[in-house]
Amino acid sequence: MFTGKTAVVTGAARGIGQSIALDLAAKGADLVIGDIKAEWLTETEEALKQLGAKVSCKELDVTSTDACQKVFDEVAKENGRIDILVNNAGITRDGLLMRMSEEDWDAVLTVNLKGVFNCTKAVTRTMMKQRSGSIINIASIIGLMGNAGQANYAASKGGVIAFTKSIARELASRNVRANAIAPGFISSKMTDALSEEVRQKMLEAIPLGVFGTPQHVADAVAFLASDQSAYITGQVLSVNGGMYM
Repeated sequence: MFTGKTAVVTGAARGIGQSIALDLAAKGADLVIGDIKAEWLTETEEALKQLGAKVSCKELDVTSTDACQKVFDEVAKENGRIDILVNNAGITRDGLLMRMSEEDWDAVLTVNLKGVFNCTKAVTRTMMKQRSGSIINIASIIGLMGNAGQANYAASKGGVIAFTKSIARELASRNVRANAIAPGFISSKMTDALSEEVRQKMLEAIPLGVFGTPQHVADAVAFLASDQSAYITGQVLSVNGGMYM
């Protein structure tokens, strides 16, 4: 599906980002994986190599405009093109608004929203010049419905959705598409550690009755990155088991 194409995935060291990178590689893409510390990428890099994929690791601080531009210029020069960008890097600093520190607010907005701005801006010139590209921003169900104790996270992910729609309009004339994915509850080490009672309450809120998996998100990314979605841009694809409709 993606043979001869170059995909960049941020926050690829673990979890959803790692699954996205592995899935794109399994479908033929050359991978460039980035995270705040290059040594965090070792596990993902080894798994990609076992798939026989061409992989390049980049230490990438998405909060730095200059660092992002430098990395994406390197990738364009080394690979000749950039076909897919998956903005997945993100953090949480949960807490009720009345107790939330300015530091926690700023940290989440800077990584989750400014990081998407930085990476997207850095890749735009390359994609516009080649007159093709797919930008996929990982938002969240929380950016659509909000959640108590996550005002900063909800604001950042809601911002990602609005940003995605705006750039989709800006880039469409050059055949560059931009879409967002809004995952719901995804199985992780955090959900595995929850008590059975808490897990059951969470599951009751999901019509399909099961947690999502990182692969569910990776499948959605592959669809939006492929020619199968060639007429789709500016959209939010919810991967949430029906939890929010």
